[in-house]
Amino acid sequence: MINRLLLGISMLFLVFVSCKENPKNKSTGATVSELNEAVGNSKLGNHPSLILTKKGVAEIRKNLGKLPLFDASLAEVKKEVDAEILLGIDVPIPKDYSGGYTHNRHKRNFLILQKAGALYQILEDEKYGKYVKDMLLQYEAIYKTLPVHPKTRSYARGKLFWQCLNDSNWLVYVSQAYDCIYDYLSEEERNNLETNLFRPFADFISTGNPQFYNRVHNHSTWGNAAVGMIGLVMNDEELIQRALYGIKNANLDPNAKDNDGGYINKNGKAGFLANIEEPFSPDGYYTEGPYYQRYAMYPFLIFAEGLQNVRPELNIFEYKEGVLLKSVNALLNLSDADGEFFPLNDGQKGMSYYSRELVTAVDIAYEHGNNDPGLLSIAIKQNQVLLDDSGFAIALGVKNGNEKPFNKKSINLSDGPEGKQGGVGILRNENLELVFKYAAHGSSHGHYDKLSFSLYENGEEVLQDYGLARFVNIEQKGGGNYLKENKTWAKQTIAHSTIVQNETSHFTGKYAIGSKHHSELFFFDDANENIQIVSAKENNAYPGTQLHRTLALIKDEAFSKPFALDLIKVTSDKKNQYDLPYYYFGQIMETNFDYKVESSLKPLGKKNGYQHLWKNASGEIKAGHLLFSWFHKNKFYAINSTSTGNDKAILATIGANDPEHNLRNDPGLIIRREQTQNTVFASVIESHGTYSPVSEFSVNPNSAVKSIQVVFENKEFTAVQIKTQQDKEKLFILNTISSDKTKKNTLSIEGKDYQWVGPYTYTNK
Repeated sequence: MINRLLLGISMLFLVFVSCKENPKNKSTGATVSELNEAVGNSKLGNHPSLILTKKGVAEIRKNLGKLPLFDASLAEVKKEVDAEILLGIDVPIPKDYSGGYTHNRHKRNFLILQKAGALYQILEDEKYGKYVKDMLLQYEAIYKTLPVHPKTRSYARGKLFWQCLNDSNWLVYVSQAYDCIYDYLSEEERNNLETNLFRPFADFISTGNPQFYNRVHNHSTWGNAAVGMIGLVMNDEELIQRALYGIKNANLDPNAKDNDGGYINKNGKAGFLANIEEPFSPDGYYTEGPYYQRYAMYPFLIFAEGLQNVRPELNIFEYKEGVLLKSVNALLNLSDADGEFFPLNDGQKGMSYYSRELVTAVDIAYEHGNNDPGLLSIAIKQNQVLLDDSGFAIALGVKNGNEKPFNKKSINLSDGPEGKQGGVGILRNENLELVFKYAAHGSSHGHYDKLSFSLYENGEEVLQDYGLARFVNIEQKGGGNYLKENKTWAKQTIAHSTIVQNETSHFTGKYAIGSKHHSELFFFDDANENIQIVSAKENNAYPGTQLHRTLALIKDEAFSKPFALDLIKVTSDKKNQYDLPYYYFGQIMETNFDYKVESSLKPLGKKNGYQHLWKNASGEIKAGHLLFSWFHKNKFYAINSTSTGNDKAILATIGANDPEHNLRNDPGLIIRREQTQNTVFASVIESHGTYSPVSEFSVNPNSAVKSIQVVFENKEFTAVQIKTQQDKEKLFILNTISSDKTKKNTLSIEGKDYQWVGPYTYTNK
């Protein structure tokens, strides 16, 4: 038994079947062929066996009426499916982009088919089995004669949908429905469905579209899961192997681009295992960012569940040290106080752990991840469970009162397959959350914004990351697809809160350059509950220039709430113009600089995103520092930033050169420093007061900061002094060379000696 277990684990570590002659597996000495034969010798159990199992169905039936969360979910699904049955079956000829009728109808069909299949098993009501069978037979009748989709935008057009990605969605869900009614069908019906629908469907999205299937990308993950899941139901070993390892000997140009700008067949690897190995870091962070991690979690975990149930000897949940289960925890930590995911890279705001993908992820992670009681508290918020074995496990845990809070704390998540390609640091202090991105590019969905950050309070954005330029599945806006402004604005560096040099995006906005580089973590420290801090360096965004950014959330009794400290050290081999943008919400309250309002609006620049910014006003920052405060949702905020005395403040609004109004008209402050070689930007960002429109009283409407200045700076140390309105002086000192936590530092500033251990200190001056 032990040898069989080791054999299964070893097989999973072969993420690509080589074209060469049976290379040996280093851990067992077995050949790839021998390992594949071992997998092939596993036999399928009785149906259902994929997601719902015979044992699980029996337990669910026995406990109907006893588990409130499961019973409520069952009632909702039954109500939804019954309504669809009354409407009748519609399998239209495809013609629309995302958001159009035929697109939405086929999407609705696959969602309902999966639910109807589960109802058939749980309730033993033939009407659900018949509904699934009748619809599948209608799909079978049209599939072989369907041409590729008439819409031509995709690099891999589907048949039911405009892209193979959505066709793969369909097969992932429908394979579950087929498994549930497998024994309800006659042998002839099964043969017809497999011969005329399922096998041709699996072949079309894989061998028929290798440029879609044989990649490391969320698209391919869906394709791999689709082929593998229907292969498990059909006991088709060729499809299962194709799902795990990709297409052997696929003739692909490694330099060919898809329409997202991503590259095909990365590192020669493909298949489901490669899609686990490459994009996930050991911490469970998915390189494309949380929005697409959420999207990909469904195929990752649902196929893994199928493999665990049908091929348990593979131990899929132990692959890469259990990274699939770790990824659920990572993704939950990548959400704000309201459960909405931080919009890093291409990310639609508002997507949250209430989505169906995260219901699936939480349920499966609980069942296969040692019944983490923190996941039960998330499931209670979601207020629904899957109608399968994992949903039953969650409902039982909730019924037994096993839940504990899922406590989000400061966390640093590495990026890259080995965790060596930068990462994302999340700082949390009381009700504030700061998200610092110093990661790899993020594949084709990445943005050009090294060392950018965003700030939240109680789930509300204070300083934002724009996210994506797309209205997902809204037909009126480009067929629900990515808009051109996603490339011309949302991906550009000026759209994010990080340094822009000479009005040019990082890596000149080129994927081929940006995908080769990542920022480097300097240090992350969450040991002090009063100071949560992260620091990273970027050496490649601009040749000849190093950017070093340190961000901290600091709790200090001199301030009413924790504040954010933002320290950026720029070192360059020549003089440049540096822009530092902050995108806020609400109305300007106060500035300590005079600005001239433009008599007529003009774009701030001509390219690299600047063409999409209206220049509303500008002025010189003549005081020793900049003060900029604003008011939003009954809260007062302020930025106090150091100034050289010659800096400019630019007030801008997003939306220039946007004739179809695809962009949000959000305001921004840009601090501009011209003709400068080496420099330091230091800012304090506060949430400092509230206003009641009922009582009409304001509390702490003014910034607590009187001044901020750099009081010492050389190659090794940077020191920033913060003076409060009560004339209390605070000093933050950073060792910009050594991040050694045991290093003893000594520095004299204005005749006073400071000593500390580690890369930084925050003290009274």
